[in-house]
Order: sequence, then structure tokens, then C-alpha cells
Amino acid sequence: MTARPANAHQARLLKLLRDGGPNSRAQLGDQIDLSRSKLAVEVDRLLETGLVVADGLAASRGGRRSHNIRLNPGLRFLGVDIGATSVDVAVTNAELETLGHINHPMDVREGPVAVFEQVLAMAAKLKASGLAEGFDGAGIGVPGPVRFPEGIPVAPPIMPGWDGFPVREALSQELGCPVMVDNDVNLMAMGEQHAGVARTVADFLCVKIGTGIGCGIVVGGEVYRGTTGSAGDIGHIQAVPDGRPCACGNRGCLEAHFSGAALARDATEAAQQGLSDELASRWETNGGLTAVDVAAAAAAGDATALDLIREGGNRTGQVIAGLVSFFNPGLVVIGGGVTGLGHTLLAAIRTQVYRQSLPLATGNLPIVLGELGPAAGVIGAARLISDHLFSPA
Repeated sequence: MTARPANAHQARLLKLLRDGGPNSRAQLGDQIDLSRSKLAVEVDRLLETGLVVADGLAASRGGRRSHNIRLNPGLRFLGVDIGATSVDVAVTNAELETLGHINHPMDVREGPVAVFEQVLAMAAKLKASGLAEGFDGAGIGVPGPVRFPEGIPVAPPIMPGWDGFPVREALSQELGCPVMVDNDVNLMAMGEQHAGVARTVADFLCVKIGTGIGCGIVVGGEVYRGTTGSAGDIGHIQAVPDGRPCACGNRGCLEAHFSGAALARDATEAAQQGLSDELASRWETNGGLTAVDVAAAAAAGDATALDLIREGGNRTGQVIAGLVSFFNPGLVVIGGGVTGLGHTLLAAIRTQVYRQSLPLATGNLPIVLGELGPAAGVIGAARLISDHLFSPA
């Protein structure tokens, strides 16, 4: 893909076609503030670039029938979501429909060279399956603060060896296409906004609880990143005064007391102290415990596992309650690997938010689990690069 929209009107048309699928000129004209003649000029220019193509006759609205147009069906975007313990890679078309998706275990602490070797191998596998001859652009999510738009991680607490690594530049050279990089929770928010539970909400928070904890902030339909790109790093808000040491160097951070890693540690301590036969059995069988084990123990009715989940949900809910009072969102989405803890976690978070925030902020506030699971990140990554490419150069 070499062409870019020449102006804001063309960019708007491309995004309407991406989000709404094939459409007629007449229907597009209903959604964009252009005269019929000006609209025809902009559509014809887009057709000349090859970004859009004709797609048959539209349904009659009386008089001469209009032609449908759509984004070029040959366009391909690569979405990459790098988590702390695994990597998801997907290929989408220009309308962000997922054509193929691969997941692979990977420890982000192995460093950028090892991780990107795995990413490139997964991308090559998707290409070899016939889904894409090449990629027109790629979006990358990483589990740490990113200086945007340079695409460079900055002092990420759970990503040793990544500080200052030129992710955008390095992958652009390897893939031979434009690349955009963002924090993984921002991409989860964009995925849920495009195809998930937040489709109709302009202002919302998307909280990802995994190995770490972060929050995507969407204002007026756009991700808010802050001045330097670190907005939403709520895992390092203090939840317990003078509490446990955190990987960031401070004490008492939410992430140090409730995240996938913290939950596994607390469950292991409970098993070793004989507080839970269910957790002890799983610990002996597996040689360790994860949040998945805690979820399974809770589902079996284990009181200790349920208490660990409720305590973590209460602390997370206290932090989210402060965010709700400050931001007044229309929706709070809870996602990430720890959402396998399900409705016990959700109930604890809801209880704290509804109890602590003012009624005006919570009276009509849904707090829900994300719909898309691991797909949210890769769809959001594809959305990120399409937003870039569908903007005037």
C-alpha cells in the first residue's frame, strides 16, 4: 500500500468504509458534509488510488441507481499483541475482519530480539497459509509505556531489556511496511470499541488485568495517551500505603497486590501454609500455581481462592472508583488474562465502585467483562495502523 488519502474528506470516507463495510455513494453522502459533486470528486480520486474499488449496484433509492464502493479487498494488515507471557498475531482485511490468528507462549523478559524473531516467524506462517502476499501495515502492542508516535518503550517495569528499543523502526524494516506501536491496553480498548462491547460508547475505560494492570482511556471516541504516552498506567497507583515492593521501584502499587503474578504468589503462599487443600493439590501436581489454578479452585468452591479473588477485586475496584469519580465514563470494560476469574472478580469490582463513587457518576454505569478476549488486542492493533494509513500523509 503506497497511496494515502489526500485530505480529511478522503480519510473520513475510508474510515466510514472500514467501520461500516461496502456502501453506496448516496449513503456515504448522508454521513459526510459534502455536496454531491464534491463527494463524487473525492470518491473518484480514491478509486484512482486503488484504496477503494467498485462493488456492484446499490439498492435503489428512486431514480438512477448508485454504485456501491468498498475498501480494496486485497489490503492486508498485521496485528501483533505482545503480552507478558504470550504473543498473538493476526491478519485482517481492510475492514478489520480477522482472516487468521495465531497464539504462541513467549516470555517478554527474553528481550526484543527473541520476541520479534517469534513474531516474524508467526507472520511468515500466516503468509505461507495464503492469507497475505505481504502486509500493507502492521500495528504492535507491548505491555508497557510507549513513547507515541515514535514507537519506543520507555522504562517498562515488566519488560527488562526493552527500554529505548526502536520497535517501530526495527519491525518496519523487517516487515517492509509502515508500523505503529502502542501500549497493549490501548489496543484492547480500540478492539472492544471497533468490534466488542464498547461499539456504541464514546467515553469509556478499558482495564486490563493480566501480569500487570493498565487502563485504556477513550475520550470522544479517541484513545487518550497523555502528553508522553503514559496515560492509564493505573497499576502503579498506590493501593496499600507502604505495601509490597513493586517492580517499578515503589511500594504498595495496585499491580504488586493484585495482578496475575501477585495472585499466583498469594495462592502459592496459601497452599504452602496449608490454608487450601485444593490449591495445595494443584501446586503439588503442577509444580506451581497460576491465576488459572485460582479460577479453577474458586469454581470448585474453595474458600481461600474466593477470598483471594474478592480481595483483589476490592483493591482494583477502589482504584477504578477514583477514576470513575474523576472521568465520569459511560462504560467500564474489564479484560485481560485474569478475567478468567469471572463474575466473582466482577462483583467485587462493581461493589467497590458503586459504593465509593457518587450516584451521578454510577447511576447508569455498566461495568462489564470484555467480549473479544485475546482477539481484542490484535483487532485494536489493526485498527491502530489503519487509523494511521487512512489519515492524510
